[in-house]
Amino acid sequence: MVAVGKYLQTLPYVNPKDLTIWGWSYGGFMSSLCLMKGEGVFTSAISVAPVMHWRFYDSVYTERYMRTPKENPEGYNANSPLENYEKLQNRRYNYLIVHGTADDNVHIQNTYALTDKMVAKNIPFQMHIYTDKNHGIYGGKTRLHLYEKFMEFLENRKYVE
Repeated sequence: MVAVGKYLQTLPYVNPKDLTIWGWSYGGFMSSLCLMKGEGVFTSAISVAPVMHWRFYDSVYTERYMRTPKENPEGYNANSPLENYEKLQNRRYNYLIVHGTADDNVHIQNTYALTDKMVAKNIPFQMHIYTDKNHGIYGGKTRLHLYEKFMEFLENRKYVE
């Protein structure tokens, strides 16, 4: 994804200093990690229902690819926003994290664990929580509200030099 971002920066109609990435679930994990470890390619990220550390996710799925945390601690930590968030310290960026409190796929514990650490280090972010909404964050006008939240974030984000 970082390579794609670097390619986009070469296009004449793209502002190379203003790239946003967004994702949901695994994509939320990737957008967070790209903001943190992506060499400054992305200046903004929207991360919805993100896995912030694979030790919090379904062990059957995770261990199929990564083995257990005991067998592969380096793999779990190297690929965890929860272990890489400090790379945002002293950087200019825009970061929106969104989660539903009833998410039974990616538990909200993921978001709470990261935001607690970021607050403790005074690392800025924006967060929006949908009470009693699951992984899909839908029902009633919820999805419309979510996409309006995306637009508000994109329209009001600080330009990063």
